Amino acid sequence: MSHLKLLQILLCALLCSLGQAQQVSQEQLDTFLNTLAQQDKFMGTLQVSRNGQKIYGTQYGFANLETKVPATENTLYRVGSISKTFTAVLILKAVEEGKLSLSQTLDAFFPSIPNSEKITVAQMLNHHSGIHNFTNGPGFMEWRTQPKTEQEMVQIIAAGGSDFVPGIQAAYSNSNYVLLSYLLQQVYQQPYAVILQEKILDPLHLQHTQFGDATLPEAKKTRSYTYQIGWQPVADTHYTIPMGAGGILMSAPDLVKFIEALFQGKLLSKTSLETMLTQTDGYGMGIFEAELFHKKAYTHDGKIDGFNAFYYYFPEEKTTYALLSNAENYELGQVNQAVLAYTFGEPFDLPTLPTYTVTKEDLAPYLGVYGSTESSLVIKVTHEDNHLLAQPEGQQIYPMDAVAKDQFKHYKSGVTLEFDPSQGSMTMKQGTQNIHFTKR
Repeated sequence: MSHLKLLQILLCALLCSLGQAQQVSQEQLDTFLNTLAQQDKFMGTLQVSRNGQKIYGTQYGFANLETKVPATENTLYRVGSISKTFTAVLILKAVEEGKLSLSQTLDAFFPSIPNSEKITVAQMLNHHSGIHNFTNGPGFMEWRTQPKTEQEMVQIIAAGGSDFVPGIQAAYSNSNYVLLSYLLQQVYQQPYAVILQEKILDPLHLQHTQFGDATLPEAKKTRSYTYQIGWQPVADTHYTIPMGAGGILMSAPDLVKFIEALFQGKLLSKTSLETMLTQTDGYGMGIFEAELFHKKAYTHDGKIDGFNAFYYYFPEEKTTYALLSNAENYELGQVNQAVLAYTFGEPFDLPTLPTYTVTKEDLAPYLGVYGSTESSLVIKVTHEDNHLLAQPEGQQIYPMDAVAKDQFKHYKSGVTLEFDPSQGSMTMKQGTQNIHFTKR
């Protein structure tokens, strides 16, 4: 055997052993997720399925902190924009039934919408309509908790105007799917909730999925939270506002089952599914294409109030992953990568969450207002008891976790602040960017 051949074998063995050493075990994954929950970084439910069989699943935290109702496998979470995948399926089913065509223009249904005579159903499905996103409009956060009628929502969307000529580019807009929800109600002459139930939920036996929470008693409603030195409840957006753009509630197992059924051809014809999955300027119809660990996936995420939701479907591996959360104080993309690394046996360095104990007296040298010659950003550093707080001018307050001497981190944004009290200086680190500040 030649020395070169022997070297190649040894190198291959070394690389393989290194890869195996870096693979994530179930015990390591469980420990990582437990640590997130214990350090108030995450509450929620997740599940992984392969070939229709559950291979991993767990849940952490509470569906309702105030009443101490624990999260379970079947806890209902608001899934936000994942609702769009359901609405896209319903529209394509209506097309299959001859009730609509993808080339039909919006003026037949909502002539008050700017450019409605030019906007097609297909352009709304893949966000090429140019209709302004109403959730970016003025005052949305003030009125989002109050119920709205179809007439009121159409007026709000029409008043937002058009951002571009339909078809020339793509821009994500919740307005598209709110209008598509109303369009479904017109062609079927039924409420969106009934259409959803009859066309998807009943055929798939999804018993832990529904539109809106009007039928749920308060004791069974899942609350969402944001972190401000402890979990604080977030007021719910009324489901009549997002409609089929973001009004669905469901459990993680039901989401997995729905996605599996979609790709198994149980909901749409092969032609309709191919149409739905076709990406134009990076947009499919209620679904996106992605790549993780060099594997092709179809995906959508959702965020509404304090809820976050993700699904990924890997067609070659026939693997489905869903994560639903009602409280996060961490970058959930890291959680997704950790779970999928374990799922596929891929090398992955699990993030660590070091802790460092500080007193309010320890924080005194860091307090003050910091400016920089490298950025226009001005950051005010304060504290509440033994918690360091950083507030960029004009922005919200960010609670920082002590991770080492003179070092504090905000895990959700990935920002680390490193102080040098003797120099009255601070360095902000995020990714590869370092910005130096001095105390004013």
